[in-house]
Amino acid sequence: MTTTLPPNQTHPSGDKRLKMLDATIKRHQYQQDALIEILHKAQELFGYLENDLLLYIAHSLKLPPSRVYGVATFYHLFSLAPQGVHSCVVCTGTACYVKGAPAILANLEQLTHIHAGETTTDGQLSLMTARCLGACGIAPAVVFDNKVLGNQTPESVTKRVQEWLGRT
Repeated sequence: MTTTLPPNQTHPSGDKRLKMLDATIKRHQYQQDALIEILHKAQELFGYLENDLLLYIAHSLKLPPSRVYGVATFYHLFSLAPQGVHSCVVCTGTACYVKGAPAILANLEQLTHIHAGETTTDGQLSLMTARCLGACGIAPAVVFDNKVLGNQTPESVTKRVQEWLGRT
């Protein structure tokens, strides 16, 4: 049984974001095939996909939680933890790997004291990797806050991240 709320009424939990998520689920007519779109909306509303939110979506779409979790963890654009103010994505595709991505990543991990997939304790930086950005002609490529820069070096990346972290 699905509960619909009258307009301008909040979700029973009091969280207006859940009301907006419910509207998205309803717009997709509770179709299980709309899972990716619904996860996108949930991440847009909440910033990341915490376990309770994944369970809520699974229940709403009558899907096993394992399927929802599987989709959320398969696609790198979904995050299961809060993201930092800034994001740095190192491409680890073949061209980038051959041209120095491992050194860039190792340097970043040493500088920030976090590993790929983690966020600094102060919440300033999330460090991630991508299997391929499709920017092989400018390898090694790094994405700084959604801006792709090519021909990067450990030094150029370190300089940018130090500025973000206030360590210049």
